[in-house]
Amino acid sequence: MSCKIMAGMKLSDEQVQVLEESFKARRYPDETSLMLIAAECGLTEEETIKWFKLRNAQWRQAEGLPADLGKVFD
Repeated sequence: MSCKIMAGMKLSDEQVQVLEESFKARRYPDETSLMLIAAECGLTEEETIKWFKLRNAQWRQAEGLPADLGKVFD
């Protein structure tokens, strides 16, 4: 997690580890999963959602894709 924006979230190594493991398992967790991840990390659901949004944008950029989801046109 080298993104400067994400670094501003001030997460512990343990929190980052849980978040990264969750991200590897599922890049877009459902609401229940987000609630459980947030509880495990000691974060709010909003903070967890923000982390996943930023992490997905970082992943897309690393893959050479647009940072936002956008739409695909034929």
